[in-house]
Amino acid sequence: MEPTQVTEKASKFMEFTMNFAPKLAGALLVLLIGLWICNWIVAIMSRRMEKTKVDQSLRPFLLSLVSVLLKVMVVFSAAGIVGIQTTSFVAVLGAAGLAVGLALQGSLSNFASGVLILLFRPYRVGDLITAQGFNGVVKEIQIFTTILMTPDNRTIIIPNSAITSGAIENLSSAGTRVLETLVPIDPHEDMAKVRQIFEEVAKQSPGYLAELPITAPVVALSPTATTLAFRYSVVPDVYLEAEAYAKEAVRKRFLAEGISGEHEPVMEVKLVQQ
Repeated sequence: MEPTQVTEKASKFMEFTMNFAPKLAGALLVLLIGLWICNWIVAIMSRRMEKTKVDQSLRPFLLSLVSVLLKVMVVFSAAGIVGIQTTSFVAVLGAAGLAVGLALQGSLSNFASGVLILLFRPYRVGDLITAQGFNGVVKEIQIFTTILMTPDNRTIIIPNSAITSGAIENLSSAGTRVLETLVPIDPHEDMAKVRQIFEEVAKQSPGYLAELPITAPVVALSPTATTLAFRYSVVPDVYLEAEAYAKEAVRKRFLAEGISGEHEPVMEVKLVQQ
């Protein structure tokens, strides 16, 4: 290689370096400052979530998602300063995101529903709920599913999108649950005695709350039966146990005390004037 060529190439290299160096320095500066800002924003979000008591199972996922998105923006900004064309990368990422979204449409729907459940808290772990025809205690709220444990010890896994698309009955949200048992008895029985039996049964019930009243209003009348609504309050977590107890205990006490249930219809005899 001739000296003139070497000199020419060295000159071009120096010119390239002088032109590229400021861009590279700017890109590195943007990258360093941008990553520091990303970490600062994530730290603020973490403290804010802790103060607002965002669910612990949702917190790491949201922080990771925000961190990744912010860092991707910083990297693209730095690449643009250097002179790298980022539009093609954005187009490829957009197309890939669309394809993945269509392929995972059901999973993304469950994920979005899981985020909403963890944010708005229609129920919490430990609550007794009824959803999609299943009744059970919430054992775990995951991003895609909710896990229930039924009274007969079955594990029910329900997709979150199915839960949020239907009615949710939270039996634990009020802190108490009024247990009602409809009891038809013979119209001739002593109502005071029947109500005394109800009171004694209620006081022995699982989860009985003594500070709330025991009532037994008449809710239906017929020639063969008077139906009483035996009501008292229990802790929601043992509602199903209390319901089973009330039915069995009332029946046993009625048999022991000789209280009659609903009888056959009685024919009424009326005088008809000619």
